[in-house]
Amino acid sequence: MAGTITPLLAACALAGLPAEGASLIREGENALWRLPGGVVARVGRTGQTAAASRELAVARWLFECGVPSVRPLESIAQPLDIDGRPVTFWHQLPPHAHGTAADLAPLLRRLHQLPVPSFALGHLDPFVRLTLRIDGASTVRPPDKVWLHGRLTDLRAAWAGLPPGLPAGVVHGDAWGGNVAVTASTTYLLDFERTSLGPPEWDLTAVAVEQGVFDTATPEEYAAFCEAYGTDVTTWPGYPVLRDLRELRLTCYALQLAADDPDRHRTEAHHRLACLRGEAGPRPWHWSAVS
Repeated sequence: MAGTITPLLAACALAGLPAEGASLIREGENALWRLPGGVVARVGRTGQTAAASRELAVARWLFECGVPSVRPLESIAQPLDIDGRPVTFWHQLPPHAHGTAADLAPLLRRLHQLPVPSFALGHLDPFVRLTLRIDGASTVRPPDKVWLHGRLTDLRAAWAGLPPGLPAGVVHGDAWGGNVAVTASTTYLLDFERTSLGPPEWDLTAVAVEQGVFDTATPEEYAAFCEAYGTDVTTWPGYPVLRDLRELRLTCYALQLAADDPDRHRTEAHHRLACLRGEAGPRPWHWSAVS
């Protein structure tokens, strides 16, 4: 909390927004703060100002395209760069709950059918920060790091050789129920930090992994998602590559958290690594969420 309150207060002062009574909603790789007047502030990571600018552009574009999504405040020139950390301000949504896979599917279908926007989105990079996370995994043995780097090398080659699939276009990049807000009247898409150009299967694989790896979605829920979207990504020959990439990303993220807080995250992170190494039986592996 202390790490993001200082840039939050500085950004509010620059933007002329009240910060008294600000309450933390969530703090992870980014921090969300609820401000007076129905405003939500997002404090990004150091060095991510360009990504924050792109996220704002995506949100405005989706609104123009009629896709229900969280909206930035238009009365402020943003993002605000506070000592290298981007701060953005958004309209608070009405009371809502996280969505299900079936709630997400229609939004992804609409997103994937949109034409490429006029502004630069960049191409999906499923390997972003993986090398750094492996190098910084201080709770694992050196042989485990060597294995993880080898796995990363193999998946880079497999990604480059993916078979043909759905037409490439705009993808959300972090498609899961937590990035969908369901209100009494509307279902909204959230969090466009990783929105880019790439294979739609990347978004679909995120939901398939919830069912096949985490075991947090039932077969019936996954079937409803596939029916609502119109295809089942697990039948595509390239699915195992994207699934393995997702699993590696989720494991490396847990290892990063374990390096920062071993008592809290070491057990889950090492369980995930054991699963990848074939030491915990077949999928589903019943992974627990970390944050």
